[in-house]
Amino acid sequence: MTNPFTMKSWSPYVVGIGIGVLSWFAFATANKHLAITLQYEHLAAMAHMAVAPEAVDTNRYYPVRAAAGLEPKVGWYLMLLVGVFLGAMLSSRLSGDSSSITVPPLWRWRFGNSPMRRFGAAFAGGAVMVLGARIAGGCTSGHGISGTLQLAVQSWSFIGLAFLVAVVTAFLLFGKEGRDHV
Repeated sequence: MTNPFTMKSWSPYVVGIGIGVLSWFAFATANKHLAITLQYEHLAAMAHMAVAPEAVDTNRYYPVRAAAGLEPKVGWYLMLLVGVFLGAMLSSRLSGDSSSITVPPLWRWRFGNSPMRRFGAAFAGGAVMVLGARIAGGCTSGHGISGTLQLAVQSWSFIGLAFLVAVVTAFLLFGKEGRDHV
């Protein structure tokens, strides 16, 4: 029998069921939903408090978040973020599916061979996604997993728009010709 932890990919049905069960488990045991992006905001706020603690008294962010019970702290959600990172790294190592390619062929075809341009674009894209997730009140895990499981209209709207924007962006960046360079 094959060890599932050494497989390069799993059935999307098995993964979907696993994420659903994990979400139920999180609700049942910790009364928490699966969400990640808020932790980037909390990490930035904790760094800000460590570097310039006197600014906490003059910044409106901290009292508002504390009043809502969302003060930046090391807690369940931050540990979820750490667990996702460590789990992804462990999975990559166990499956042997880590790649040393810094500039994928499709990117190279469209934008050139510069690793710095690739990393810069990835960082900028990630920053825009985190900003969008904060504006939308949740990320793909918060809306796409937890929110859709709860049948939240806002979450279903978010996921539909996220897929639409992803498809449009892919076509704008790579066009139909990009299919030949994957």
